[in-house]
Amino acid sequence: MTTTERSREDVTVDFDVYDQSIAAPIDRFQERAAELAAKGPVVYSTAYGGHWIVTRYNEIHEVLRDAETFSSYPNNLVTNEAFGKFIPIELDPPEHTGYRKALQPLFGPARMKKLTDEIRDVVNDLIDGFAAKGEAEYISAFAHELPARIFLALMDWPIEDAPLFTEATDVVLFGKPGGTEEESLEARGIAGMQMLGYFQKMVDERRANPGDDVTSQLIHTEVEMQDGLRLLTDEELNRMFFLLLIAGLHTVQGSLAWAIVHLVNNPGQRQDIIDDPDAIPTAVEEILRIEAAVVPGRRATRDVELGGMKISEGEQLILMLCSANRDGDEFDEPDELDLTRKPNRHLAFGGGAHRCLGSHLARIELTIALEELHRRIPDYELVESDPPVFHASQVRGCVRMPIRFTPES
Repeated sequence: MTTTERSREDVTVDFDVYDQSIAAPIDRFQERAAELAAKGPVVYSTAYGGHWIVTRYNEIHEVLRDAETFSSYPNNLVTNEAFGKFIPIELDPPEHTGYRKALQPLFGPARMKKLTDEIRDVVNDLIDGFAAKGEAEYISAFAHELPARIFLALMDWPIEDAPLFTEATDVVLFGKPGGTEEESLEARGIAGMQMLGYFQKMVDERRANPGDDVTSQLIHTEVEMQDGLRLLTDEELNRMFFLLLIAGLHTVQGSLAWAIVHLVNNPGQRQDIIDDPDAIPTAVEEILRIEAAVVPGRRATRDVELGGMKISEGEQLILMLCSANRDGDEFDEPDELDLTRKPNRHLAFGGGAHRCLGSHLARIELTIALEELHRRIPDYELVESDPPVFHASQVRGCVRMPIRFTPES
């Protein structure tokens, strides 16, 4: 039987991307993703009213490049429609284009390079908080705090407001711990509104007292939109800020956690980057490849065939970037960590019109973090009696990771 002769029933699986039982140990999610990929490039899950799961590199690349056929709204399988769309990720071209152009200069390589010294200061300030102790809960002490503080620095918002984002973004992404689907949906809505209220307060402040920060520039710069050249509305700004926060926080947090796990498990390669910090940018690309955090969603805008499957207009898809990045047709020894891997055309930042806007910032944060961690506490290890706690969702990651190391004198 050829692939094109298979029906939906042949590739139906019992897979729920939000099922926490597949979050740990670290490789369990990847094992499930590999099982799906072995079944076919496009399989069907009965969860959440039914949706397609795209597993292989070529098919995912095809979906990412065709925004006309595969809409990015809704981006999540679990979504509160009353909350509205995230801007610009849940808008399709041409509507998406004006917002993207407004954000592009603020996140370009040149501006990100200027942030380098500030990021290094934040990284070392955080390490100062635990380096002399010989142990730390790495997520709360470092991996979560770093992207939260960099986001606040970028927007020029008060650093003391970071805890608000921690709690609210967790609820928006993961719902109510132990709650029903309905309770989680309600909790997400409340947390989302709380954050929108905060963003509105910042918009009001910067409208009255503009500076040279990203917030002020977005508020006061006219943008070429479909309805002409104009300023962004408060609602557009708030939805944009929401996305920038959500997109930058848990993705970097997850990658910082996976870096520790993979380097603990590959001591020879860890020693290589301790000996040669110049190798770290290439190592970062491999960390991003081997554990891509995001599982983006799409919706078919017309009947289409993909990977031998007939997908109907209106049906949902999720894209398993982590399994695309371990596709043996694209990568040699795809399950092996190779910190010198080149070329490395991973899809961790997505692709096409919605390719991650913050990719330059993420790379700089990860590179500087690994440089300073390996300079100051290079012999870190996981705590066997208190293993890391990972979570599964459409933004995978780690919520807790105790580590030990030789205290800095």
